[in-house]
Amino acid sequence: MSLFIDSLKAQNFCVLVEYLCTMKVALPVRSSLAGYPVYMTWADRVQTDEDPSPLDVAQNAPEGTEQVLHYSGKGRDIANFEQFLKQAKALGLRNLLLLSGDKLKNHNDGHLQPELRSRYLESVNMVMAARRDPSLNIGVAFNPFKYAEAERDAQYFKLQKKIQAGADYIITQLGFDLDALKQAKKFLESVHIQRPILACVMPLTLARANFMVKHKVAGIVITPHMLNVLAEEKETGFTERVYLRCALQILICKQLGFAGIHLSACHKAEEQMRLERYLEEYGHLELDALELLWNSFWQVKTGKEFMPTLTSYSRQPTSSQIIKYQHLHFMHDAFFESKIAKGVGKLIFKAQFWEQATVAKALLKTEFVSKHGVVGCESCGQCRLGDTLYICPETCPKGLANGPCGGTTLDRCEFGDRECIHSVKARLAKAVDQTIVLKEKLIPTVPIEIRGTSSWKNWYV
Repeated sequence: MSLFIDSLKAQNFCVLVEYLCTMKVALPVRSSLAGYPVYMTWADRVQTDEDPSPLDVAQNAPEGTEQVLHYSGKGRDIANFEQFLKQAKALGLRNLLLLSGDKLKNHNDGHLQPELRSRYLESVNMVMAARRDPSLNIGVAFNPFKYAEAERDAQYFKLQKKIQAGADYIITQLGFDLDALKQAKKFLESVHIQRPILACVMPLTLARANFMVKHKVAGIVITPHMLNVLAEEKETGFTERVYLRCALQILICKQLGFAGIHLSACHKAEEQMRLERYLEEYGHLELDALELLWNSFWQVKTGKEFMPTLTSYSRQPTSSQIIKYQHLHFMHDAFFESKIAKGVGKLIFKAQFWEQATVAKALLKTEFVSKHGVVGCESCGQCRLGDTLYICPETCPKGLANGPCGGTTLDRCEFGDRECIHSVKARLAKAVDQTIVLKEKLIPTVPIEIRGTSSWKNWYV
């Protein structure tokens, strides 16, 4: 039995200490931190796209060490993941954290050749595949640090899909806004989702904060106010507050009812000792006292110090978007969902005529021309428009169909060149009363072998 699973079931607050697979030296692995059980977790493809696999480094961990393996879907497909599951099971590794992943360092958009573009395996699809093995302990990520209405809604919609797909526990993105963490906990209670949730925390130094801002680390909010506080502390010699603040956030999360924390950038023995000292010193305080200290050290006055400056991206769907949805929805029902359409379509497309290469090519070209200009079709072979409010998932640079990644900023895509299509979907869904589709419809991954074929023919046949 997994010790980590036991901790979650027994509601024993626990600590996952994150290690990078590129670490070359053996690191001390503690069994507890200030009395809280500690488990190792291996991050996947963080520094480069060619980092060693968590599966490989996990085999070199001290015997008997409880481990959690991350798996990032960037640049991978379902066949890669199924192989990973097989290997993990053979090694007796049962704890997983499944992530769609930040963008690849060398992401390829394919230009006019969709078959060459980089693709990402969605966490929802990984959970669906992994859930077939009831012995696995499946974790998913969730980013509550979203400040435009649509991107926040999209995150919560997708979280519900992840739970429906079979996730056992949740880990938040790294963030420092206590109100956002409280909102996440309150949401789970309001919709009766009984899953343990852990908060990702980090001893935030000025150097780390500057790095995340400079490199625009996806999904992490570092505000000018936070940078000013950290810079001021460095100038005045109060850098030890980095660990004090981290300890306070951990203790606050415990008081809020979180199941534990995912501790990043704190793998060295001396760092953990500093953190442990403050955990023990302040561990007796109640929530109000802890929050008072937290606000004091972060110089919080308005409650908005951890929020980015809001822009005009939060808006209502246009009338043309609503009309387009209604028109396409009518056509989809008429030509693809009705019994008559299915019967006629199956009769037409089962003919051997369509197997001829020239005919198949002409059909594919006809479908592409009729749909590309309207919805951005890339001939995926498994059209999912009926499940995505007729906003094609292929227009997402990562090709995500079930919902957003965690990397948006005020509705803007992680790639920075467009608005996130999932924010557009979230706004539209509320306007046309179809949010249930974005919460509950689990969209299967597209098999590699059917890409570049006609989704019309595939649908009917």
